[in-house]
Amino acid sequence: MNRFAHRLRPLWIAALIHRLSGLALAIFLPLHFLALGLAISGADALERFLRWADQPAVKLSEGILVGLLAVHMLGGLRVLALENLAWREGQARRALLAIAGAMVIAFLFLAVTLSP
Repeated sequence: MNRFAHRLRPLWIAALIHRLSGLALAIFLPLHFLALGLAISGADALERFLRWADQPAVKLSEGILVGLLAVHMLGGLRVLALENLAWREGQARRALLAIAGAMVIAFLFLAVTLSP
């Protein structure tokens, strides 16, 4: 038997995605605080940053971040449910639905953000 076969199961993949999204958000947070700190530096620095942030590539990365945040939040809710509720059939399917829901949230955010 393959000792890594469990890594193909949906719940293991959901746990991996939850951890990776948390890592990506942890990397993003210092950059976010740096951007917020520009408001303290003065209106000119903040205005330059806001002009830079209006680029399509930055908007796309914002959408990805919203998707990561949604995935991480839904993954956290999944963990809370696993730890505090009785096991039920179909939890793997619900984990995949949560990931799909997070992707829908990210795409809707992008559609609203990138529309003229």
